[in-house]
Amino acid sequence: QVQLVESGGGLVQPGGSLRLSCAASGFTFSAYGMAWHRQAPGKERELVASVSINGGYSNYAESVKGRFTITRDNAKNTVYLQMNSLKPEDTAVYYCKAFAVGNNYWGQGTQVTVSS
Repeated sequence: QVQLVESGGGLVQPGGSLRLSCAASGFTFSAYGMAWHRQAPGKERELVASVSINGGYSNYAESVKGRFTITRDNAKNTVYLQMNSLKPEDTAVYYCKAFAVGNNYWGQGTQVTVSS
């Protein structure tokens, strides 16, 4: 059974940091690109960051460039999102996604709330 389980979300003050983790199982993790998406209340889900199969390439939404870093550890079947200098507008449910041509898997999400 395919599973993507996010963790690490929570409440943080503006300017603070969080590291999200996504533990994958039930598929060949190293054959999939990985991404983080987020969805704020009343907003469409948006791509935050993605990383290639071997971690050699990453891409970020303009709104998070310089603040967020996506990494993956294929030995641990885990992808991470390090979030620094958090802003209230980063508040959202963050979802982990595994993607390949013709096949995508989603996690159930973890809440990140940035508030003072």
